[in-house]
Amino acid sequence: MEPIVLTVVIAIVCAAVAGAVCFLLGAAHRKKTAEFTIGSAEQEAKRIVSEAIKNAEAKKKEAVLEGKDEIHRLRNESEKELNDRRKEVQRQERRIQQKEETLDKKIESLENKEEVLNNKIKQAEERLSEAEAVKKSQFEMLERISGFTMEQAKDYLLKNLEDELTHDKAVKLMEFEQQTRDEAEKAAREIISMAIQRCAADHVAEATISVVPLPNDEMKGRIIGREGRNIRAIETMTGVDLIIDDTPEAITLSCFEPVRREVARIALERLIADGRIHPARIEETIEKARREVDATIRQEGERAVIEAGVNGVHPELVKLLGRLRYRTSYGQNVLNHSLEVSFLAGIMASELGLDPTIARRAGLLHDIGKALDHEIDGSHVDIGVDVARKYKESETVVHAIQAHHGDVEAKTVIACIVQAADAISAARPGARRENLENYVKRLEKLEEVASSFEGVDRCFAIQAGREIRIMVKPEVISDDRMVLLAREICTKIESDLEYPGQIKVNIIRESRAIEYAK
Repeated sequence: MEPIVLTVVIAIVCAAVAGAVCFLLGAAHRKKTAEFTIGSAEQEAKRIVSEAIKNAEAKKKEAVLEGKDEIHRLRNESEKELNDRRKEVQRQERRIQQKEETLDKKIESLENKEEVLNNKIKQAEERLSEAEAVKKSQFEMLERISGFTMEQAKDYLLKNLEDELTHDKAVKLMEFEQQTRDEAEKAAREIISMAIQRCAADHVAEATISVVPLPNDEMKGRIIGREGRNIRAIETMTGVDLIIDDTPEAITLSCFEPVRREVARIALERLIADGRIHPARIEETIEKARREVDATIRQEGERAVIEAGVNGVHPELVKLLGRLRYRTSYGQNVLNHSLEVSFLAGIMASELGLDPTIARRAGLLHDIGKALDHEIDGSHVDIGVDVARKYKESETVVHAIQAHHGDVEAKTVIACIVQAADAISAARPGARRENLENYVKRLEKLEEVASSFEGVDRCFAIQAGREIRIMVKPEVISDDRMVLLAREICTKIESDLEYPGQIKVNIIRESRAIEYAK
């Protein structure tokens, strides 16, 4: 057993030794192989590094060359730009130098001129002083020769000049006035005479009162009613005053508003005819009368528009025209007056070659403000202008309304035509009336205005105030001065007085020398 074990052990030991030897021999081989591989790698690395260094050196040289080229290019561009700027600066310097030289020359020239001017001013002042001295001496000599002071001589020359100008002005004024008057009167006479001949109108005289007849005096008591309740009801609902006096079988209605007075008249006549007079019946009757008057107003307005041949009038203006049927001015019915003015204006416009339709329209509406002057403050002209503008009338019609009484200057031919037609309609004999007191006051005021001028001896208003004859003092008013005095009196009459139509100013200057042979 022991030899086998020993053999095994020896075999194991041998195997171990053989393995160790093999391991050592393999390790030595691997070492040599590794050393060879490492040497090859080091050589390859050195080669790569050498090539990299060569490439880097080549790129470095190339980059240096490119940098040098770029630097050279930039240096050339910079030098070129610097040269351009240097040339520009030199050019600017030359221009500035030339300007400085020019300015120096101009300053030198101005200094020379200033010196010459100062010398001339000095010489002028010396000559002015000499002229003043000569002028003063001449004035003194003239004052000694003439015996007038300078102010007296000036007044004397101005007075002579004023007299000469007054004479020349009066002569020229007379010539122009006469020529214009002759031509205008000829044309106006033909047009107005034709218009008057073709227009026929009624003379209507009305007042601010209406008289209602009664069947008997007992009816007065029934109208008054118990404790006056009936008459109070009538006056309250209509706004009209009932005057019950001693007049037999009549009651007077008084009111400045004609429409209300007409309503009261119709209602009272119906109450008297019916016989039932009490507050309820009074209210019902007055309401019916008011509707009837409104219908009549509308019908009268439409009739006036149709008669005048005017189209497209606003319905409210038509109603206002109808209200004029109950309105009077100095006893003249305003609606009839408006129609008459419309006809006259249309005829004159046709004769002058203008549009007759717009003239008739302006003439029909010229007094439209009188339909509202009892309700609205202001003159009927201002009210008419506002109403016409409110209802979109044309500016030609509005201006004719505004200028028909001369409140503003007439700027259109239509306005002048309406002025003339209004004066013709109002001024013809019998068209209007005024009470005696107002008539006398107007004549006295006319004479007072004429007497207020210096040199007037006596004056007389004649022909119902259509003419004023003025007698002047011949030693105060000369023939030339008469023309100017007539113009001044006309201007004052136009500004201070209100009158229909026109007033003729007739100045009379007369010198008499009377002696008796004995």
